[in-house]
Amino acid sequence: MAVNDTIADMLTRIRNASLARHKTTNVPATKMTRSIARVLKEEGFIGEIEETGEGVKRYLAIELKYKGKNRTKIITKLKRISRPGLRVYKNRKELPRVLGGIGIAIISTSSGIMTDREARRQGIGGEVLCYVW
Repeated sequence: MAVNDTIADMLTRIRNASLARHKTTNVPATKMTRSIARVLKEEGFIGEIEETGEGVKRYLAIELKYKGKNRTKIITKLKRISRPGLRVYKNRKELPRVLGGIGIAIISTSSGIMTDREARRQGIGGEVLCYVW
């Protein structure tokens, strides 16, 4: 089945796997999903990322992280902001702070995919893809 919004599909797969307390989840591999997964890993929301499959059927196997013996979720919520029907752009002065800096906003900039903190540090704005906390 063709998916128009690969970012929303990725976030939904991670959200569903986390709610079901799965150890890993598979996400179709694209440049955008690789970049978002890299940012989530750098920020400590997910574990290892492994690419599997061949050709068109390439997937990212994303390891989900939990804390404690009762496996409390590290990712509390994932929220898609900019959608194909309504793009949301912010300049460097308007970049959002998610929960006062506890969460992150993932921004697509001219310098690549990065967090709101990194974009603010570099002084660039871009498209606000999603919030994660």
